[in-house]
Amino acid sequence: MGRYTGPKERLSRREGVELHLKGSRSFSEKTGLKRKPFVPGQHGSKRKARLSNYGLQLREKQKVKRTYGVRERQFKSLYLESDRRSKVYDTDKGLELLRLLELRLDNVLYLAGLAPSRAAARQYVVHGHVLLNDKKFTIPSAELKEGDSVEIKMAKLASTEKLFPVPEWVESKGTKATVARLPIREEIDEGIRENLIIEYYSR
Repeated sequence: MGRYTGPKERLSRREGVELHLKGSRSFSEKTGLKRKPFVPGQHGSKRKARLSNYGLQLREKQKVKRTYGVRERQFKSLYLESDRRSKVYDTDKGLELLRLLELRLDNVLYLAGLAPSRAAARQYVVHGHVLLNDKKFTIPSAELKEGDSVEIKMAKLASTEKLFPVPEWVESKGTKATVARLPIREEIDEGIRENLIIEYYSR
């Protein structure tokens, strides 16, 4: 299955949480989830069905996948890599998975406030408007390391509206941002229940 090109707010309504896929609109009162706080579809406004354990795991996996704009095969590869790293470095598998997602080039641009959404950040990278360590880079899924710096070449593309505070592990100034250190669990979205994703893929 290819990239999803349908209504983005429909995805937030399906997961029941705001995925912030529409930039500043996602932080306003106009967001689809506030106007229609029920799942999309003909029977969306009826009583919500009780989910099984598998259903909870699936919905959590879909929520995180859609938040970061990652496809299924990519997401499973990230899980397998987090599993490998957790065994090699004797660390928490869930934290390794979240770090792999947080340190994506497009996500760092978004968190640094240089792009209004992750989708916009991905487009900036693909179109060649982003420098990674002062070199043109066009792969939005690239994993950044501690000390890496990213910069938007065209200042007019950088978002001027700060929708949320920049996390402490990212240093942002003007059109440039640097990964100061690796993020810890408390600095990553509290709404993510990574244990459910681990359980889903461990079946």
